[in-house]
Amino acid sequence: MTSENQSAIRRWLLDGLRRPDRKAAGPEHEQAPEKQHPWWQVMCLTGVDYFSTLGYQPGIAALAAGALSPIATLLLVALTLFGALPVYRAVAAQSPHGLGSLSMLESLLAGWRGKLLVLFLLGFVATAFIVTITLSAADATAHMLHNPFFPESLGGWQVPLTLILIAALGAVFLVGFSEAISIAVVLVGVYLVLNVVVVATALEHALTEPDLVANWQNALTVDYSSPIAMIAVSLFVMPKLALGLSGFETGVAVMPLVKGDLSARIRGAQRLLTTAALIMSVFLITSSFATTVLIPEREFEEGGKANGRALAYIAHEYLGDWFGTAYDISTIAILWFAGASAMAGLLNIVPRYLPRYGMAPDWSRASRPMTLVFTAVSFAITVFFGAEVEAQGGAYATGVLALILSAAVAVTLAAWKSGRRRAALPFGVVALVLAYAMVANVIERPDGLVIAFIFVIGIVVTSLLSRATRSTELRVTGVTMDEAAARFLDEAGEIRFISNEPDERDRREYVDKAREAWELHRIRGDEQVLFLEVTVPDASEFEAELKVAGEESHGFRILRVDSPSIPNAIAAILLHVRDETGELPHVYFHWAEGNPIGALLRYLVFGGGDIPPLTREILRQAEPDVERRPLVHVG
Repeated sequence: MTSENQSAIRRWLLDGLRRPDRKAAGPEHEQAPEKQHPWWQVMCLTGVDYFSTLGYQPGIAALAAGALSPIATLLLVALTLFGALPVYRAVAAQSPHGLGSLSMLESLLAGWRGKLLVLFLLGFVATAFIVTITLSAADATAHMLHNPFFPESLGGWQVPLTLILIAALGAVFLVGFSEAISIAVVLVGVYLVLNVVVVATALEHALTEPDLVANWQNALTVDYSSPIAMIAVSLFVMPKLALGLSGFETGVAVMPLVKGDLSARIRGAQRLLTTAALIMSVFLITSSFATTVLIPEREFEEGGKANGRALAYIAHEYLGDWFGTAYDISTIAILWFAGASAMAGLLNIVPRYLPRYGMAPDWSRASRPMTLVFTAVSFAITVFFGAEVEAQGGAYATGVLALILSAAVAVTLAAWKSGRRRAALPFGVVALVLAYAMVANVIERPDGLVIAFIFVIGIVVTSLLSRATRSTELRVTGVTMDEAAARFLDEAGEIRFISNEPDERDRREYVDKAREAWELHRIRGDEQVLFLEVTVPDASEFEAELKVAGEESHGFRILRVDSPSIPNAIAAILLHVRDETGELPHVYFHWAEGNPIGALLRYLVFGGGDIPPLTREILRQAEPDVERRPLVHVG
């Protein structure tokens, strides 16, 4: 491949590289999308994830809870309406820029603790969203293979067909995804209408055939001695139904697409969350009852006609194969597009954290390279699980529950720290319930936690390695000098900086530093020298805008600045001074004592370390021309 072809491919991959305002304080300052939509249309985008779970949720519920499926589903709906929904309405109000509960937890924990927690939770975000792609594609394939008009010769093609669907999804994002909401509105509208027909037909048959309901009631009374026992067992199996909670995190991730100012966006997001939860709750309750009463238990098991497709089974059984095929096509489309919703969530969340932390290469801000990465990971997960829906349920439930639990904890802590103790209490109760569901799910299906931790370890390790490899980048977004600092530079003549690590900041400290400059570098006391002091408030930050303040103290002129990295700040100020004055500035250091490896680790973690060689290396990378590079002196 020629260099021109390689360059063209690179330009295509990095086209539309999303860069936040370089002078912004954080991702919340990124501009909103150019095209925004009414809240109900945005609801359809998150709905392709949330509503599509009807394709497999009733079957999974029946398989997990048996005759108790309607009762366990009722408890899940209660958790949805009185737990997850209030939590995410609060998240929408407190994090209206689409970053969700992760940004709330990041703001509650300063420094490295907050960033490491976000990295940990990003592992669960990846688990939930990647498995949404793979599980939804696998269930779409199951609907294909079970359709009576589908060629029987392709019956063993579960994995290849699923991979083709995932590849097609990736191809859509490589081409572009500008009409996502229009497509979602059509898919959700058609799918919900067809589900109304299927569920209404199923309820009619269930309620007009008393023997079916009686058989279900007899099964309950035979297996369980009392209503309390039924509720207890339903609570025990309810965590397995956590897939029915999918969609809330996506709901807040798409908030920037809601039309209106900030307050209108919050109200719109809360409406879409509430409306989606109510619609889904009605479908969950009615579908779980109808499918449990009408479908023989053996059909839910592996190899059965209702395995992973209970409502499709009802559609074919009671409305005929032609209507059933129409329902299959609609289900396949929305399940496939549910992966699109998850991919959009990943492309919205991951690039707004890792590059900002310096924990991913800059190209990770671009959609196309990240689409290839997420598609490759989805391929691996699909092959690992053999494209089986039930086999991926544990990983999916683990990711979903972890995200909702983190949101409940974030909202509880935010309410508590703001002094709203009464508001914190119910959110705390919700967090405890979700913690139980999370623990129960992990005990029942530990493979989900294993998959989640693989994602967590992968993200944390690669992020820290990326941070280390990018440690000598010039990562200052801008330098501004106040009036005193600018005056000091104008009056300095030849610009000489003495790097000083501030301690007591008394007269003795500066006199000793000036004496050291004479002994090491022969700088006379009558020369116009400036002390340069960098304070590190938070070394975990990667990028920063420097605001340099000038000050006269004890007869010395001092430039002071806060920065997450001392060498980066010094290098950036030197380059800024060169560009503003046209003169090459000098900076003077003394060698530090200690192990160089330890110094490097201190630099990576605390922003200090062996400052002179790191400053020079940052300058070398930032300015290849030796003749224009500021001068570093070490004695």
